[in-house]
Amino acid sequence: MLNAKAKTYSAVTGGAAIGTLGGLIGLGGAEFRLPLLIGLFGFGALEAVILNKTMSLIVVASALPFRTADVPLRELAAHADVIVTLLSGSLIGAWHGASWASQLQSKSLYRVIALALIGIAAALLSAHDASTATAWSSGWQQTVIGCIAGYGIGIVAALLGVAGGELLIPTIVLLFGVDIKIAGSLSLAISLPTMLAGFGRYSCHQSFSVLARQKVFIALMSVGSIAGAFLGSQLLPYVSVAMLLPLLAAILLISAFKIWRHAV
Repeated sequence: MLNAKAKTYSAVTGGAAIGTLGGLIGLGGAEFRLPLLIGLFGFGALEAVILNKTMSLIVVASALPFRTADVPLRELAAHADVIVTLLSGSLIGAWHGASWASQLQSKSLYRVIALALIGIAAALLSAHDASTATAWSSGWQQTVIGCIAGYGIGIVAALLGVAGGELLIPTIVLLFGVDIKIAGSLSLAISLPTMLAGFGRYSCHQSFSVLARQKVFIALMSVGSIAGAFLGSQLLPYVSVAMLLPLLAAILLISAFKIWRHAV
């Protein structure tokens, strides 16, 4: 277990590293923060998810205003139908996902987290770099598929305490035919209420008290994550995302293996 000084240093530097990784690929970095909370800082599965969701909320709430210079609010308003469709499923999914996570035994939750990380690694490799804005469907079929996709994304976001951008962005691009830059901001707009829904459900569980005990830790890692996300966005022109994605997917797979060992 880390001592107080080492924990403080690791919270800031770890948050910065995670934010940088997330900033390089347009995510909040929560996918990489969760394994760190469990593996390095030794939090239990549900406590780690709740902490991760709290910091994800802070990072996403900061990121959305930062993007308005490139993607103004009128662009988001023009795609209000996408937001409403995905939210209609993701809000329910987030509530159900948080309910299931609260009821699972620790070993079962570790397994679920490990499998979800593997799924996210696959999503990063297969769809996140999609750039062809051609809608897969239209009309009522698009609405139904969007609601179902939103429900599934809401569940994953609640179970891991993540914003869900790695799943939302390819869904918005491929299902609705939206430009990937606009999709990134739409993803943040959908993530905020989705995470709040899961957050509200977690507030009923006794593990929610971890937030009161870890206020300083949350602040330190959040500041590091926001700073890292800014750094990552600045480094983006100099880093090949095509080369980076396999590395990030490998990190998630290694993390999934380590977390799975907690369930054995």
